[in-house]
Amino acid sequence: MSEMHSTTGKHGRREFLKAGGAVTAALLAPSALAAEAPKTMPGLPSNPVTPTAMPTRNLGKTGYKVGIFSLGGQAALEHANNFDAAVPLIERALDLGVNYIDTSSIYGGPERWSEQYVGKVMAHRRNEAFLATKTRERTRDDSMRMIEKSLQLLQTDHVDLWQLHDIGTMTDVNAVFAKGGAMEALVEMQQQKVVRYLGLTGHYRPDALMEGIRRYPFDTVLMAMNAADPHHFSFNEGLLPLAVERQMGIIGMKIPGRSRLLSTWTPPPIEEQKHSWEGMTIQTDRSGTLTMKEAMYYTLSRPVSTVIIGCDTIAQLEENVHLAREFTPLSDSQAQQLVARAEPVAKPSLFFRFYDRP
Repeated sequence: MSEMHSTTGKHGRREFLKAGGAVTAALLAPSALAAEAPKTMPGLPSNPVTPTAMPTRNLGKTGYKVGIFSLGGQAALEHANNFDAAVPLIERALDLGVNYIDTSSIYGGPERWSEQYVGKVMAHRRNEAFLATKTRERTRDDSMRMIEKSLQLLQTDHVDLWQLHDIGTMTDVNAVFAKGGAMEALVEMQQQKVVRYLGLTGHYRPDALMEGIRRYPFDTVLMAMNAADPHHFSFNEGLLPLAVERQMGIIGMKIPGRSRLLSTWTPPPIEEQKHSWEGMTIQTDRSGTLTMKEAMYYTLSRPVSTVIIGCDTIAQLEENVHLAREFTPLSDSQAQQLVARAEPVAKPSLFFRFYDRP
């Protein structure tokens, strides 16, 4: 893909990204600057290992067959100066048949380490992975700056999925859909063949995500979905059925709740928890109650396309791929048993639903 490094293409896109645009033009009509962007996209990515590595499912109506386990962009991929661990982990994921990689413009802080690590691999294996990133910005102009930098760090001229990151409240929804809001950037970039599909993500409360889905026909939704979910602000009750009805690609995240759902998790000291983003609202002195297999199989037994899980080591990655390969769906009674077992650790496992937000 030599065009990925074309000076002319990069210059044209940079000039386009600096240009302004109105809501109506962005959401309803192609941009007047269409000549500055690529006219077509390459075909969908294809990892030849995936079909024999694990079961695949439709990513909504996109036409993409995604492996049921996908690589998350946190854990080892968000630590600073972690190239020696993160890059081989991504390489190994592709070798094992993973064909969807999730990252974000905010993973790894201002340096955006996660996108940097993924970019090191995408530079020579771009056609093997469906590449998803996100903007946490709420305005068009800030999101345009985000995607320009994402393309640079990811070492590609397009991403397969660009998502509104962390839609948690109606304040978020109203901001991104306002005049000059982030939705303008998403739609423009899709029109210009810089991004293939559009999505939204969230883990806080279901109502805002449901409203976003009603306002725009997004291709995907990335939602928190673990065995503790039914106990607090459930995504299972309304959001999941709505996404299924709209035939969206549904990506499950927070599968082990940052390990808090797992019986192998050792809680750090309470004072230490208070200073971590996972523990700022909910501290706990007890381990979880499920195995990784149980946690993953619960979510995969829901109507999701795939689950994304961040890995700290290649051993964790290999275990997750093995679990995906051996997956068999749980019965309703088995799933309900896991939900009941998760109840004592439900709040710590859903810590992301208890922040104070506007």
